[in-house]
Amino acid sequence: MPQDLYCWRCDRVLPMLTDEEWQSMEPLLMRVIEDVQRHRVITDGGLAAAMQSVDSLRALSFYERLTGFRETNPNALWHHRASLYGPPCTNCGKPLRTPQASYCPACGAKPSEHVFEKS
Repeated sequence: MPQDLYCWRCDRVLPMLTDEEWQSMEPLLMRVIEDVQRHRVITDGGLAAAMQSVDSLRALSFYERLTGFRETNPNALWHHRASLYGPPCTNCGKPLRTPQASYCPACGAKPSEHVFEKS
């Protein structure tokens, strides 16, 4: 079940996929990349044109079915995976940017100020 977490890139709280859900999402996103690459080879065109011409609806629809949130940018889905983020900051509550983060960029709390929970 998706977990709502703050996304640093999107600058808002969004549903993040579990690793199990990600196993189903990743092949759909890889297909988007393959289609973009194929389009660029065939047309000798740029990345922006290729991104607009490929069908990313499968990946976006799948994310919406899982989370109930309608994302419009397939590239954003690459970082909507809970395991990419660290534990919540004990000072401000936002997740650390990575599991190995050395400080919280939101509030500046240092590693010694964090209490990491073991899974």
